[in-house]
Amino acid sequence: MLTGKTALITGGGQGVGQGIALALAAKGANIVVTGRTLTKCEASAELIRERDVKALPLRCDVKSESDLQDSIDKTIAEFGGLDILVNNAQEVARGTLMQVTDIQFLGSWESGPLATFRLMKMAYPHLKESKGTVINLCSSVMKRWDVGTYGVYAAVKASIQQLTRAAANEWGKDGIRVNAIMPHAKSPALAGWMKANPVEAEHFQASIPLGYVGECEEDIGAFVAMMCSDDARYLSGQTIALDGGQVFTG
Repeated sequence: MLTGKTALITGGGQGVGQGIALALAAKGANIVVTGRTLTKCEASAELIRERDVKALPLRCDVKSESDLQDSIDKTIAEFGGLDILVNNAQEVARGTLMQVTDIQFLGSWESGPLATFRLMKMAYPHLKESKGTVINLCSSVMKRWDVGTYGVYAAVKASIQQLTRAAANEWGKDGIRVNAIMPHAKSPALAGWMKANPVEAEHFQASIPLGYVGECEEDIGAFVAMMCSDDARYLSGQTIALDGGQVFTG
């Protein structure tokens, strides 16, 4: 159980972030849900409160250092501490290397590795006090056999994986656990991609041994909740595929 703990989740207004927020709330955690669109965060907060916990919706553009710090400050002011940080928000630039622009690349970098780097450091003193947990979102695209058109996305997610490993090694002495997941989930982004690329989507789903794309709350969120609990107290520095058995991590 996570009763009385506080979790901050970026990109929690929909999709995987919302699923993780709901699953953590079901285990008793109070939730700070952030995103670029406040109305989406407020809608998530209403669903979270139905789990009999507190929720704080905040507008936050993860590419803004001041927005990130404001989210930390308001979390501490509202709940008095921080136990769980989930770095989920990410802009995705898809296309060949020749198609992706510098601006798109920078957006992927600033919203992914740089935001993760910044927010982990901002949260560090509070996580040290609570002996808390960080969950970073990576992607099995890092392990694709054909990374064509996914090169930039794979690059930024691989960077987050290395930041995860570094933080786990450096902060383990402080009792902070840091892990990452590579999920396949029925998010709006994946649903949009599958609709736009039906042939590739059919092959993609057929390549999942369990035969389906995971549910945001029941499959991805529930596992994250376990990772944040004392049942996983010896788990740190790992990147785990939540993809129905598709990827071989080697």
